[in-house]
Amino acid sequence: MTSPPSHLWLNALLQALQFVQSAWLEALYALGITDDSHGAPAWPFASRIAGENLVIDVSLARQFAWMLAAIAFAVACLLIALLWRRAWRWLALAAIGALLVAPWPSPSLWLTAAVPTSFHSSPTGFTVQSIARGSRVYAAQCAACHGADGRGEGPLAATLDRWPPTMASALLSRRADGELFWHVLYGMRREQGVTMPGFAGRLSDREIWAALDYMRVLSASAGMAAGGSWPVPIALPSLTVKCADGPARQVAAWRGRQRVRVVAVDATHPPPFEDPRFLTLLIRDGNVLASRQQGQEQEQGQPVRAVRTVTSSGKAAQVTPLFGARADCIADSPEAWQVFAQIAGASPGSLAGTEWLADRDGWLRALAPAGRRGWADGGLMCTTSTSAPDDATANGRNGPDPLSTTLRRMDDDPVRFVKGGFVH
Repeated sequence: MTSPPSHLWLNALLQALQFVQSAWLEALYALGITDDSHGAPAWPFASRIAGENLVIDVSLARQFAWMLAAIAFAVACLLIALLWRRAWRWLALAAIGALLVAPWPSPSLWLTAAVPTSFHSSPTGFTVQSIARGSRVYAAQCAACHGADGRGEGPLAATLDRWPPTMASALLSRRADGELFWHVLYGMRREQGVTMPGFAGRLSDREIWAALDYMRVLSASAGMAAGGSWPVPIALPSLTVKCADGPARQVAAWRGRQRVRVVAVDATHPPPFEDPRFLTLLIRDGNVLASRQQGQEQEQGQPVRAVRTVTSSGKAAQVTPLFGARADCIADSPEAWQVFAQIAGASPGSLAGTEWLADRDGWLRALAPAGRRGWADGGLMCTTSTSAPDDATANGRNGPDPLSTTLRRMDDDPVRFVKGGFVH
């Protein structure tokens, strides 16, 4: 997973650059200097500040920060000189000295090519439904070159001027969402020829954004298959949750307030008991549940009706004096099982028993694959493995249990993901 900036000043610098450029764009649009493009203000310049380069090269970021500081100091001196005429010579000399001493990194290092949609963000909300729609678009339009697994080895890949890159890397983090959208829409070229054809006229804006959502999941799946980790941070997909004691709600309502544990359950992997350290979200295989209920109704001579794939199990929550109640909040989406299987890098048939942990900001941070004990490293935190029963007892006496340690590390080390120069 992409390493977050380790310096607070670098994070603050990136956020300031992001704010200034976005505010400048909004001002230009409000003044009528720039038009809109695909439903949002269009960036009118050929370049933008490359925050992604500053993350990679901290030395460059430091030089860039000092350059900005020198410019700000010089401007402040000139403004003060206008008000304090007696000292204008000294202030002018101070301004010139600051500009001479400051490092001036080459603009080619901290500027990158921009497109009109560079500052656009996806309108989909990264929902399970959008990801499922994107999977169909990808299979029909992209898999021939990029491969069904995202490794860039599709049957038509060899016919391109450049071999498609693999998604089992930090590829998607190098470009802003709006720039990926633009390149899918209008293609990519270089002097030798077309490196990727455009899909303008064949795909709608909504389909392209959905395909980009799916590519994030495919990147996670390819990364898990290649190295057992997610190459870039991936958010907990948005979906509707139905709990036995309340109305349907969006999982996004928990963001910013609660950690979330996601558990894949079936007949042999029952829902776990509730844990006060996080909220538990259950996912079930909608296809299996639908086929079972349809078969039961046909055997009873009843007409087959539309099946709500995610409902209560039909049994009262098991309550014990020792463990309390079992979790009963279920994902109300038939596509959730397939989406989470890809995030885990597992086949849908072997997903039951898999668990994920998401932090309070909505980022998936840890994965416990089915059939394994402990939490696999998601790339942003250290691996925490479950101890044997006798060691677990010792941990309970002498220190926190491994899961508590994992949760603490999640809280102490939040995701500071920079995608295309934008801090998420």
